[in-house]
Amino acid sequence: MSPSSTGQPTDLADCSATTLLRLYRSRQASPVEATAAVLARIERFNPVLNAFALQAPDEALRAARASEARWSRGEPTGELDGVPVSIKDLILVKGWPTLRGSRTVDPKQSWDVDAPAAARVREAGAVILGKTTTPEFGCKGETNSPLTGISRNPWNPAKTPGGSSGGTAAAVAAGMGPLSIGTDGAGSVRIPAAFCGNFGLKPSFGRVPAHPLSPFGSVAHLGPHTMSVADAALMMNVLKKPDARDWTALPPDASDYTVGLNDGIRGLRIAYSPTLGHAKVDPEIASAVDTAVGELASLGAHIERIDPGFEDPLEITTGLWFAGAWTIWNGLDAQQQEVADPDLRAEALLGGKLSALDVQRLHLRRGALGSQMRQFMQRWDLLVTPTVAVPAFDARPAGHSPLDPAALLGWTPFSYPFNLTQQPACTIPCGLTGDGLPIGLQFVGPMFGDALVLRAARAYESVRPIPRPDLSRLVPG
Repeated sequence: MSPSSTGQPTDLADCSATTLLRLYRSRQASPVEATAAVLARIERFNPVLNAFALQAPDEALRAARASEARWSRGEPTGELDGVPVSIKDLILVKGWPTLRGSRTVDPKQSWDVDAPAAARVREAGAVILGKTTTPEFGCKGETNSPLTGISRNPWNPAKTPGGSSGGTAAAVAAGMGPLSIGTDGAGSVRIPAAFCGNFGLKPSFGRVPAHPLSPFGSVAHLGPHTMSVADAALMMNVLKKPDARDWTALPPDASDYTVGLNDGIRGLRIAYSPTLGHAKVDPEIASAVDTAVGELASLGAHIERIDPGFEDPLEITTGLWFAGAWTIWNGLDAQQQEVADPDLRAEALLGGKLSALDVQRLHLRRGALGSQMRQFMQRWDLLVTPTVAVPAFDARPAGHSPLDPAALLGWTPFSYPFNLTQQPACTIPCGLTGDGLPIGLQFVGPMFGDALVLRAARAYESVRPIPRPDLSRLVPG
């Protein structure tokens, strides 16, 4: 990114959504110019990063021209008019196949429905660029699949961007669109955001309507990936609008998440749990998070080191996850199963070993954890932890090694507990490892405390702005 004399990026592909909207409003830039810059960025770097499963440059430019005409009349149609956006390929987008990272999905069928998230950004005037990569059916915390191959991290393409929203995270970090929509069933927004140095938010369950609902059940949330907290707040104002197709959605929320975003954290009671009482954390990550927590204290928050008091719920998460995989697997015929990701097969076969009684007991244990965390959060405004216990590891092909609960999620013990409890949680970069890989700091809020989570992340961002990777290292010239 090359800053101008005003401190703003000179390449529109490096501009935040809020900056682009300001430039459109002042006629200093247009949606066509911004979209062209982003498309050029995609053309240059997507061959290295493999972040997009589907690109639609002609459609994007048509949408940008329509947006430019609206801005020229002084009649923008919505909160994101002319802003380039990408959407994870688990989310239905009208007119495009949603293959879910899978060779089992037939692209030759009717694709005539926008999922709620896609519908809302379209109504808000966003320029939809294409669909980002995902492992098959979002089944793991790294982004590889037999359909799309291996996606890579913009900070180091030898490393994974994480998953399952890995394409989304890589795209945003590399300036291939300032906004993207991901999904998070056990950390799938926060893991890749931490690995790629994004801001990523998993809202309270039901705050962003979904349709169809995930086969993995009520752990699955939708949320934004951005390179600034303000962009995420802006995007959440759009994504949280109601949609009657989701019977699990929360009641409509008329609040504006950008209001009060800069109110700071002075006086907030923050519980800091560096290990949740059981996690093993890479020393560089532990040190960076300790430093970040010290900075939160300097902003006026009251910090106490305390664990929530629950044991590692890995068995609950993976048991319910494997049961969902078994459900998907049994919807495939023998030919489809033959071409499926071996990791999905492994998960499904583990799920097939669970009885109905086993699954019911997992639900009861999940309920006890949820109740415990609701009570814990009565004493604290926020809980702070590392986001992921390890830095980004090597990018690997699907089926690279045997899969079991520890291999699937054991390295991300801070993410999946809060899918089980359905609480809002976000990640924001808080430093780099000695190898130059991003480290994530996680804020967990009380249920329905999405605005507070955003506000706390913005306070931290005000003293530690989000860095961008050096893309010049990705390709020569």
